[in-house]
Amino acid sequence: MNHTQKLRGADATDDREAEGDDANRLVGSDRVLAVLKELARHPDGAGLEELTRVIGSPKPTVHRALGALRRAGLADQDARGHYLLGDEFLRMAFAHHEARPEHVRIQPVLEALATRFGETAHYAVLAGHEVVYRAKVDPPSGAVRLTSTVGGRNPAHVTGVGKLLLAHQLPTLDAVRQWIRERPLVRRTPNSLCTAEELHRAFEEIRARGYAVDDQESEKGINCVALPVHGGSPTTPSGAVSVSALTYRTTLDVLVDAVDEIRAALGPLGGPRT
Repeated sequence: MNHTQKLRGADATDDREAEGDDANRLVGSDRVLAVLKELARHPDGAGLEELTRVIGSPKPTVHRALGALRRAGLADQDARGHYLLGDEFLRMAFAHHEARPEHVRIQPVLEALATRFGETAHYAVLAGHEVVYRAKVDPPSGAVRLTSTVGGRNPAHVTGVGKLLLAHQLPTLDAVRQWIRERPLVRRTPNSLCTAEELHRAFEEIRARGYAVDDQESEKGINCVALPVHGGSPTTPSGAVSVSALTYRTTLDVLVDAVDEIRAALGPLGGPRT
């Protein structure tokens, strides 16, 4: 048996081992990706025992997955023997993030808004029932900051950016009902809108006025105003910008009163004027 045949045999054994009686166990590339994603949750590194326990695969197979990631430069091992994301992974991730056209174009707007309001400015896109934050600028140093992160997610129905984008995708009450049937909605605070009727009314208001608000619907003590970003189509937003504030520091009324100013800061990215 040559070296290639040995490798193929090991891979096949690996996959049969993981496919066994438990259909939920990971196989092949799925296992490698699971290890990679788990490493991202441990910026200080994680040991083999911990990774094996969390992922739920046999120690030898997790070790082989780590070996594949290390050979590709996507994982590394420190002096303690702990595994962490490799420099090559970080290089690729940041290079990809920095090269995204919407991020490059929206960054100066977020910086201006964060400086103007002393609050956090986000750029987010819709991904099914969630929003994904593609860019974030915190207020100047010294101010209390939000815990949101670039790449982080939130339920769309409780965020200003999410409701604004959903308003353009779900024009009718039936569409909203179908969307909710796909995944039941969670009420994050007493202010969260979770019924089809509540959301449909909110979407009608958003389409009429051109902006959305989050009135402590995702988290108590935090509100925001969100406006559309038109990176391509003049009619359908590609994403949304928000200014998110601590309620004791900047009230929702203050943010709403500044909608025209925020729209002006977006310039051509804000789409056609109504």
